[in-house]
Amino acid sequence: MNTEETSRFVRLRVELVLEVQAEDELTKAALRRLAADPELPQEERTHAESAVTEDTAEALAYLVDPFDLVSEVPGVELQQASWSSERVEYDPDSPDWDMDEDDGEDDEEEDGIG
Repeated sequence: MNTEETSRFVRLRVELVLEVQAEDELTKAALRRLAADPELPQEERTHAESAVTEDTAEALAYLVDPFDLVSEVPGVELQQASWSSERVEYDPDSPDWDMDEDDGEDDEEEDGIG
């Protein structure tokens, strides 16, 4: 494919599994970030404070921002992002957690199959 036929848009998929070792520190960091956001309306702030206090996964989702991940990458501009977090049971020895393995469908496309 030449440059004219190639899309300029790239979808970057990242999956992370994090171990939360200090829930209170995570929650406090999320609350500090909320308090430091001058543009957040009070009603949204109250809702967000409640969410990050009640659920560590929500606190983490509030602290991790896709824009921060790519803002320093030269030559790119973030067009769209979505992210979520959830508590999961994690067993690093389980084949279900093989980080090299995707759903298979995308692998075929990347290999030129399908």
